[in-house]
Amino acid sequence: MLSRIPHATVVLTRRGTEVGTWTLMGGPTIDLALVDEVARWQLAARRMGCAIRLRDAAPDLLDLLEFVGLVQMGGKPECGEEIGVEEAVEPGDPAV
Repeated sequence: MLSRIPHATVVLTRRGTEVGTWTLMGGPTIDLALVDEVARWQLAARRMGCAIRLRDAAPDLLDLLEFVGLVQMGGKPECGEEIGVEEAVEPGDPAV
């Protein structure tokens, strides 16, 4: 049986107000399956007019999310700091 461990706390927000939290669980290795899960949560949140943030995220998870373009960080977050998950750019989206 694979052990699942916490990698971050997902914070659901609506108009800047926290409306829910849950633990992002995964296997002992942070991989693209975990990134896919974060992307799916973000897509579901956006469909409801919300957004997600990651609190106390594992550094390896943040690195992988930044590598695939889901977050943009100018530096490493402090302990307990939240990181927003950016919307992915879809083909056909207008340039900003």
